[in-house]
Amino acid sequence: MPYEPPTHTVERSLRATTGAKIVAGVDEVGRGAWAGPVTVCAAITGLRRPPQGLTDSKLLTVKRRTALAETLRTWVTSHALGHASPEEIDELGMTAALRLAAVRALEALPVRPDAVILDGKHDYLGSPWQVRTVIKGDQSCVAVAAASVIAKVQRDKMMAELGIDHADFGFADNAGYPSPVHRAALDVRGPTPYHRLSWAYLDALPQWRHLKKVRSLTGARVPEIEGQLGFDF
Repeated sequence: MPYEPPTHTVERSLRATTGAKIVAGVDEVGRGAWAGPVTVCAAITGLRRPPQGLTDSKLLTVKRRTALAETLRTWVTSHALGHASPEEIDELGMTAALRLAAVRALEALPVRPDAVILDGKHDYLGSPWQVRTVIKGDQSCVAVAAASVIAKVQRDKMMAELGIDHADFGFADNAGYPSPVHRAALDVRGPTPYHRLSWAYLDALPQWRHLKKVRSLTGARVPEIEGQLGFDF
């Protein structure tokens, strides 16, 4: 299916209107999964012509996405990944966990961006970062598309490695997202240490429902980020 390649239009606009010299594209993967971390990539690309075929990671085959991620890791000016663990997701909720992972990624970059292009319509990052949200930014913005591909490939690799010791769950194929194989394994074996225990899938598993965690109102506070690495892979 034909698609329009991503451009630097938003980045050029930020440079022109805000004076930003360094702009990072940010995208996440793992938001809707039952297991594993939520992973965020921050990528700085400059204004160079992107590799051929770059687009939203979800529009690429596994083979093409994997090969493109390998190219992007050396093509981008810099990139960094941040993770929020299942325990942090359960404690903080997804919005705060996304911010935690995104800040970890941005602060791991060798230079601090002047502005951030964030995929989607909701700014989960907030102050003090200067953020421009772009719906379908992973298709239209070069830096966000690059972040999308790198994040997806890295998290898929993590989940495949976790699946070695939990073969029944099919993590290598479903990356912790809902699937018939995943649901069947949960029914028989219950959640692994990598599952999010505050999520609604446990409501449909009566024998494991007692494991469900209820997030307290105080859980919305994001912990101090300095020195924390998040999900350790």
